[in-house]
Amino acid sequence: MRPTQNKVRKALFDILGDIEGLSFLELYAGSGAVGFEALSKGVKDLTLIEYNRDCMLAIKKNIESLNLKACNLYPLQAGLAIKKFYQEKRKFEIIFLDPPYYQGQATPNPIGWVGVPPSAAKKTLQTLAAYDILAPNGFIVVQHFKKDNL
Repeated sequence: MRPTQNKVRKALFDILGDIEGLSFLELYAGSGAVGFEALSKGVKDLTLIEYNRDCMLAIKKNIESLNLKACNLYPLQAGLAIKKFYQEKRKFEIIFLDPPYYQGQATPNPIGWVGVPPSAAKKTLQTLAAYDILAPNGFIVVQHFKKDNL
């Protein structure tokens, strides 16, 4: 797990401004820190997508201990979650993704590629383009490896 740094989260929410009442989707949630901060800033509902079992269990424990009612956790691969929400006609005003950085290394991965994967960020953006779940006037925010060509 590579949690999003505090300074990055601060910059993100400074740029987004007032997000009160919006719906927030965090793909590759990891620790869930970005989504939990979004809840503290007043989003009406938070949807977290995390496929890694250890991360998912940690997020679930935090949701339960903090008694977060406006938070939903799905143990799905990002691409499958996007397709699910598209079929359900769900839209999100803010979609945040911070996928693992593979940095060109061959690695087993939960996203469904064999060998050296394309950038997970790029692949996820392609899936979001094909299955539109972004609300009108919404934002997609991507944290990615600096050498990724999105």
